[in-house]
Order: sequence, then C-alpha cells, then structure tokens
Amino acid sequence: MELSREKELKLIAARMRRLIIEGTYNACSGHPGGSLSCTDILANLYFNTINVKPEQPDWESRDRFVLSKGHCAPALYAALAVKGFFPEEDIKTLRKIDSYLEGHPNMNTVPGVDMSTGSLGQGISAAVGMAIAGKLDKKDYFVYTLLGDGESQEGQVWEAAMAAAHYKLDNLIVFLDLNTLQIDGRITDVMSPLPLDDKFKSFGFYVQVIDGHDIKQLDKAVQEAKSQSIKDTGMPSVIICKTLKGKGISFMEDKAEWHGVAPKEDQRDMAYSEIDREICKLKREMEDC
Repeated sequence: MELSREKELKLIAARMRRLIIEGTYNACSGHPGGSLSCTDILANLYFNTINVKPEQPDWESRDRFVLSKGHCAPALYAALAVKGFFPEEDIKTLRKIDSYLEGHPNMNTVPGVDMSTGSLGQGISAAVGMAIAGKLDKKDYFVYTLLGDGESQEGQVWEAAMAAAHYKLDNLIVFLDLNTLQIDGRITDVMSPLPLDDKFKSFGFYVQVIDGHDIKQLDKAVQEAKSQSIKDTGMPSVIICKTLKGKGISFMEDKAEWHGVAPKEDQRDMAYSEIDREICKLKREMEDC
C-alpha cells in the first residue's frame, strides 16, 4: 500500500471518529468505546475493500457486511455516511425518536445496512447464511462480519463457526475486535474466551492475528483472507484485530466505563480537539507524500 493511500485511510478513520463522538453526544447515549476501537477496521473495509454502490444500496452483486456487535452502530453509521449512503449531518439524529438511525442497525430504514443486529451472537449466524446463499447461487461476492470479543462468549458464535467450516465458506471473512474489554470489565475476568486464535483454528478457520489499528496490516490480512476463496481452500477466514477500546480519544482509551456512556459537552470538546489535531497532522503529512 502506498504511503499516500495509507494516510488517506487514516484521515477517513479520523473523520469517522469525529462523527461517532458527534452522534453519541447528541443522543446522550450510545456506545463510543467499542465504536472507536473498530473504526480503523471499518475505514479499511468500506474505503479499500468492500464492493458496494452507495447510489444503489441493494445492488445484487454487492459484497455484504453484518455488524454482529450491533451496539457499535455509531461506527457503522459513520462509515456509511462518509461513504455517501446518507448525509453526514444525519448522524446528529442518532437514537432520536423520529430518526432512522436507531441505536442498533435496522436494515429496513438505513441505506447500506444488510442485516438488523443487536442481539449478540446472531450477526455472525446471519453472515453465515448469506455466505451459504452466495455459494448456492454461484455468486462471487464476499460476506464480511465484525464480532466483539465479549460477544465471542456467546455459544451461538461457535455454532455459526462450526457451520461456516462445514459448508466450506471461503467467501466469509470475520473480523474480531479484540479490545479486551466489555461492559463489565476485562473479558478475562468476566468470562475468558481466550485463546481465540486456537479456537477458530480448531473450528477449521484460516486465522490471522494483527494490529487492528494498522492500516497496512488490515489491507494485507484482507487480501490474504480473500485469497482463500481464489485458492478454493474451502476455509472461512477470521482476522483477529488487537485494538484499544476508545482508540483516538486519550481519556477514553482502554476504559471499560466508556463502553456505553455518551460524552458530555466538555468531553465532546476535548475529543474534537484531539481528533482535529490528528486530522491537521495527517493533512500536512499528505502534502509531503
């Protein structure tokens, strides 16, 4: 990946983080911590990988994406807005009673959302079903899904993983956001799902473990995962992304309490200040590329 392209994707991720803060602040609720940890994953996915058409959200040949950790809808909405599925201004209406941007993604109201999610564990099952449909219909689209690490405590996740390997779904690519925190604290204290790499390997997945905030690593891992389909290995892929909850906002980073709490006005302003400095820095660096 060229340096200029890497900077461009980082800039998109910074814009997305600003929208996440804007949305949760105006809603006075939501889930900023886990949304911020998966922002780089979604920036790389929507602006470097996935084959979609914002002007034609229901395009039959599009790649599919399912946000299995549906409470992190602010991150998905930010990606869709920057991509052009709907106006960025609408992020301010997040969770309002008359808004189409609900607290969890709704496929019936939000352009670009392929599956309504929110009940943890069910999203990956839906993604497996989509991947099976793609195989049966002899379509060449990929199905991507994003899991939370706390979510991987759900038994349904492993039933879906077993099905994915059984049906040889090499058109399925799972991202796992390993920020090590959930609403009640460290995943290792609540109910440890580790080691996740060994578990997925035992279920027949092609496994990669990367830094989930490193754009180059994300790009390389996705290409390697997609190659499993080209090679006809029959192996579904999982990309385990080591991340930081609240990434990009210093006072939110690695803090479980930011799982489901919206920033107040002064906290919003501090977050904006940090993000805007990062945006300015990236723009200056891009001029030198």
